[in-house]
Amino acid sequence: MSSTPGSYYLPNPSHWPIVGSIGLFSLLLGLALAINEVNAGPWVMTFGGVVTVYMLAGWFGTVARESEGGLYNDHVGMSFRMSMLWFIFSEVMFFAGFFGALFYVRVLSVPWLAETDLLWPGYAGGWPTAGPAGAVPILPDTPVQEGQFSTIGPWGIPFWNTVILLSSSVTVTIAHHALKADHRAKLIIWLAITVALGVIFLFFQAAEYIHAYKDLGLTLGTGVYGATFFMLTGFHGAHVTIGAIILAVILFRVIAGHFSPDNHFAFEAGAWYWHFVDTVWVGLFIFVYVL
Repeated sequence: MSSTPGSYYLPNPSHWPIVGSIGLFSLLLGLALAINEVNAGPWVMTFGGVVTVYMLAGWFGTVARESEGGLYNDHVGMSFRMSMLWFIFSEVMFFAGFFGALFYVRVLSVPWLAETDLLWPGYAGGWPTAGPAGAVPILPDTPVQEGQFSTIGPWGIPFWNTVILLSSSVTVTIAHHALKADHRAKLIIWLAITVALGVIFLFFQAAEYIHAYKDLGLTLGTGVYGATFFMLTGFHGAHVTIGAIILAVILFRVIAGHFSPDNHFAFEAGAWYWHFVDTVWVGLFIFVYVL
């Protein structure tokens, strides 16, 4: 079905929604089984993950072919833009909830508990906190004691990861300008650099997590501080992973000759998402690592 001025493109009936439903249901079912130590859990979860990836590749591939085939007009383009803006808004609310939890615990809950005897005698509160011992620096070659942990300072890996992500916002913007100027080679180079910076960020974050677990006693089980730390940084890392995958797919499409200076919303959507992820990290760096 072609699109004419003043009309709205209606796609043909698709099997992708039911495929996606099967994949997501299997993924969550497998996760629930795995949590309850059912042997089939990991296999069901793997099946669901494979089906979900297959659905995403197939469905987005269909949309890409429709776009490159000229089936979309300005009405469809506006629908895509509004959908992406609402999606990013929902992500803003997602992280607002996590930052709100951090604020509540750190500013309201912990000081109030320190004024009562609800936990244990002598609890002094303060931040960070994980138990009676609080945040106690761990000495070299000394076994980590229960409740004992060290925090991660802001001026090591967190600082360099901030530099990396802010630099990636610049490189994706340069790539966008190259696309609008129809400089294909420049576009490919700067977009590839952006993807590489995202991968480097994830590598450093993984190294930070390994260091936290092995050397600092900082884990998900390290009280409320460990829970909020890994909740905020972990979900952000998941979003960086998704953003890097999106930009990598866009890079492959650019190499394949997709997009033009006047028709490249998929690139813009990926760039919007990437800028959002970078902005969230600045908040994380300030409120989790610095303050």
